[in-house]
Amino acid sequence: MITLLGLAFLSLVAANPVIIDRSPVTLPVALKLNATGVKNIVERDVARAKALYAMGKGNRLQKRHDFHTKIENQMFYYLAEVGIGNPPTTYQLIVDTASSNTWIGNGRSYVITPTSRPTGSEVGVSYGSAQFIGNQVLDQLILAPGKVIANQSIGVATDSVGISASDGILGLGPVGLTLGTLFPAVDETIPTVVDNLFTQGTIDAHQVSVTFSPSNQISNVNGEITWGGINRDKIAGPVGFTPLTTASPSNAFWGFDQTIRYGTSTPILSQTAGIVDASTTLILISSDAFTRYRNATGAVLDFNTGLLRITPAQFANLQSMFFTINGVTYEFTANAQIWPRALNEVIGGLPSFIYLITASIGAPTGQGLDFVNGFVFVQRFYTVLDTAGQVGFAETRDTRSTVN
Repeated sequence: MITLLGLAFLSLVAANPVIIDRSPVTLPVALKLNATGVKNIVERDVARAKALYAMGKGNRLQKRHDFHTKIENQMFYYLAEVGIGNPPTTYQLIVDTASSNTWIGNGRSYVITPTSRPTGSEVGVSYGSAQFIGNQVLDQLILAPGKVIANQSIGVATDSVGISASDGILGLGPVGLTLGTLFPAVDETIPTVVDNLFTQGTIDAHQVSVTFSPSNQISNVNGEITWGGINRDKIAGPVGFTPLTTASPSNAFWGFDQTIRYGTSTPILSQTAGIVDASTTLILISSDAFTRYRNATGAVLDFNTGLLRITPAQFANLQSMFFTINGVTYEFTANAQIWPRALNEVIGGLPSFIYLITASIGAPTGQGLDFVNGFVFVQRFYTVLDTAGQVGFAETRDTRSTVN
């Protein structure tokens, strides 16, 4: 029996978007914090954002002769245990909402079974936190008992760096991100796991939903991923959908347009394009928006963590941030804006300090990827990734949690 151990892990909208309540594949999600990874999570997230920018512009392939770059480990892992082959071998894969290739071989080696079908092609991807190159095979992939994907494209790594405590990656991004990752057919896309679940009739809607709960523990089963629809038990209001943005390079990912303000009247970020990405830890915003946020909060930069720091008195007066997406406003409370204080020392901070989780993306507004709503945002808002050309968000019971 295949069980989920955890997850790594984000056109015009129809007048009445279809929400599928019944989803046949719903899996629990476990958060694991990589205590041995990079201490400065701002540096790690900014490095990932730069890599995503390059990927969105078409630089997705990692050439073998370039395969020497040292990549820092990411701060959080969301690991899914899947089965591959028949009889299946289990692999723990990081679930990534901003990449689309599925590959194994970083830890446990690929086991050839009668369902294995080598294609003779090579496949490779460079990420902000990892990279791999290897051989493509087609094989069955089991997500849950009775939920089998036939002939799923899987990369079998011959070289990989930047990944620890996992066997590879399970990609949940749009299929277009696979373009240029296959040798020699660099002009072909590779059907993703979500694509094959839908085309093979396992799920009713071509979408995947992700939800987490805020946590102040290093390891915690705190959410779930739902393939093919939403779980209404996890939301506390309607799902607000927005069209995918047309701005490059955000349009290569789960990208959309939004504005951000602080409190009732302080503009932070004007209407611009960015993405949701559960494998980015923080909220990243353009450098000019970050300056406005820092000035509004009165925070100072903490050089040990790279994060902004505020005093207890400033936290008592900290106002909500408001994200407006396609006319719907989502309130990001004061508590949502701070790093869990029980985990301060994990990121190199002091137990008594209060750190904010909004950081600069490292470039001014107008680059086509001006924000990343990272894991800390997905913790507060149910997130629906829909290949029909839209993303959706909804409040949950944890939207106003004070667990931090």
